[in-house]
This record gives sequence, structure tokens and C-alpha cells, in this order.
Amino acid sequence: MDQTTEQPIVQSDVQQTTTLTADRTEVTEAPQTNEAPVATTQTTEVDFKSLIPEAYKEEKSLQNFNKMDDFVKSYLHSQKLVGLDKIPVPNKHATEEDWKEVYKKLGSPETPDGYQYDLPAENNLNEESLKSFSEQAVKLGLLPNQANGIVKYYNDLMEQSQSDIQAKSESARLDAEEVLRKEFGPSFNNKLTGAKNLATATLGEEFLNSTLLQDGSKLGDNPTVVKAFASLAEKLSEDTIVKGDTPSYMTTSEVQKQIQSLTQQGSPYWEKAHPNHKQNVDEVFKLRQLISS
Repeated sequence: MDQTTEQPIVQSDVQQTTTLTADRTEVTEAPQTNEAPVATTQTTEVDFKSLIPEAYKEEKSLQNFNKMDDFVKSYLHSQKLVGLDKIPVPNKHATEEDWKEVYKKLGSPETPDGYQYDLPAENNLNEESLKSFSEQAVKLGLLPNQANGIVKYYNDLMEQSQSDIQAKSESARLDAEEVLRKEFGPSFNNKLTGAKNLATATLGEEFLNSTLLQDGSKLGDNPTVVKAFASLAEKLSEDTIVKGDTPSYMTTSEVQKQIQSLTQQGSPYWEKAHPNHKQNVDEVFKLRQLISS
């Protein structure tokens, strides 16, 4: 039998592998390319905890870190705090004196005089109240701006409360006046004057104006109270306290009765020659004005 001889042939420009056999010759060409090979970079995420030395793996302060980036940021932040004046927070066993030291370092005054309040010239807090509050503020360790803020808030609250009370009182007064005008008619002014004169002489003006009832009205403006004093004033109409400088007063029906009495047949009202004629005519005129007013 013939022996087969295999011999590789290499060409310079094209890499070829030629295999000669007794039957055929096969040529395989490798593909050519002008592009440079691309390097593939793979990023491997490193477990931060695996970098912690064995002796520190159980440290609780390191358990919250999962990335090196977070650890570095925390370290840099702590470095910035080095050298700053730190204030230790007292624990549950701390005494009042321990807390006072903390307040002092934070800026709390040691005496009440250390507090100054930014209040308007007209405010609802007197000097005694402010002094008492400052003494308490020292005990509580309040900072000046905190104490000032509390005082301003309280003053504003009181102002709003007083404004609401005044508005409610005025509304109640107007409602009461409407009720009394309908009931008293043309004698409203006289009855009201007599009632207030008697009430003031009996209870005092300050008590009448400063005593507030449940509906928001002042005692001196309450319809029930005014009518009670007006009724009592009628019974004491000859009393100078009640009458004062005001003329006598009557209800609408009383005025009409008086007109009828002055204008009845045979009265001086109808006789011009009568000496009381002019007086009666003038009186009737005034009475009719009361009804029409």
C-alpha cells in the first residue's frame, strides 16, 4: 500500500492550512479583519462586609454599612466634627443640676434678667406677669428666643380672645337693643335711661359692663335685666336717682291715653281763650311726635 504524506504549507499574506491526502487537497482560509480586538471589562461588586477585618465584624456601628461609599462619607463627616464643642446628653439618672449645665451651654440665661421680650407698646401682659414667667423660664432652661416666642404667642392669643369677646358682646348688644325697641316703642330712650340710671346706682357701672352672661352679652345690655330695671324704675319714678335730668316716659298705649285725655271735648285744647290752651296744644304735639318717631 502507498503511504500518505501530510505536509502543512504556510503563506505569508493568507494563513492557509493545506492537507494533502491521496485522494484530495483541502484548503481552509481564516477570515481577515482590520479592527483591533475589543477588551471586555467586567465590574465585580465587592461586598463591603467582606472587607471588614475579622476582629471588627461584630461592631454594631458597622452593621448599617453595605457600601464602601457610605462608609467613607460617614468617616469624613465624623472628621469634620473633631474639635467641636460637644454637649453630652444626660441619661435617665441625671440630676437637675446636670440638666442646668446642658441648658447653660446651649445659651439659657442664669437669671430672669437675661430674657427680653419683643412686644408691642400696648400688650396684654403686665410687668409682674413677665417677671414671673422669666423666673419660670430660668428653671425650665428656656433659650431667650424660645421664651420670647412663647410670650408673643400668648399675647397674640389673648388679643384674639379679647377681640372675639368684644365682637360677640357688640352683636348681643345690638340684638338686645332691637328687642327692647320693639317692646318699648317711642319710650325706648326714656325707659333705657331710667333702667341704666337705677342699675348703675344699684350695682355700679363697672360691674354692669365687665360681667358677661352666657350668651355673650354684658349684664347691663341684657334685655331681661334692662326690662327688670325699667319696670322697677317706673315704680320709683319720683326718685331723683331714676329720673335724673330725663323727662317722664310712657309706653305707646300710655301716650295715646294721655292724648285722648288732653283732647277730650270741653278741654282747654279746644278753647283758644282758655289760659291753658297753648300748653295743652304743645303737649299733644309732643306726644304725637313720640308715637310717630
